[in-house]
Amino acid sequence: MADRSMNAVIHSAFRRDFDRFEKALSKPSAEDNAHAVQLMAAWANFRAQLVEHHESEHRIAWPALKAVGVSDDVIAQMDAEHDRMAQKLAVANAAFDKLGTPGATAEAAGALAELRDVTLTHFDHEESELEPVYLEKADTPEMKAMARKFARVPPKQAGVFFAWVQDGASAADVAALRNAVPRPVLKIVPALFGRSYTRDIAPVWRDR
Repeated sequence: MADRSMNAVIHSAFRRDFDRFEKALSKPSAEDNAHAVQLMAAWANFRAQLVEHHESEHRIAWPALKAVGVSDDVIAQMDAEHDRMAQKLAVANAAFDKLGTPGATAEAAGALAELRDVTLTHFDHEESELEPVYLEKADTPEMKAMARKFARVPPKQAGVFFAWVQDGASAADVAALRNAVPRPVLKIVPALFGRSYTRDIAPVWRDR
């Protein structure tokens, strides 16, 4: 049995980005217009990944988890937490849209902190409730069907996702990725279709 699920690996990528944004927004350079444009691009990717992650959980993961025994009450708790996160995400998105204008960095940092709090609380709760299920039920027909559905995404979306989720991944996360996804996919798909992330987003973090 694997030590970490793909869900936990994705959560790790979000946690890394929260750390990166927090650090970037604390620096005087965040006030620079050029840096603001870079941070807005990185934010657009972060927001897109978070929205897709939660929307795909609703579409794909929740039905599979219910089918292997997760209660409606647990799923309802997850949905309520998603709703709170969506509210904080909307506030943070509005704040990030103002980057480059006076006072916008402090506003974005405050909104990010609130989003981070509710998101990481949710991740911790979700992992305590669902990570054992993802691992123990990984070989069931329901969970295998879930994995196939998650894999049905356009190549460009997959390329950016795999480039992002591997950027700064720990050894444990890399091992879990390799357990879930064939190595050629992890190498070739982001190289061919994830170049927008590699070109536009990854350097934002490398340069700071």
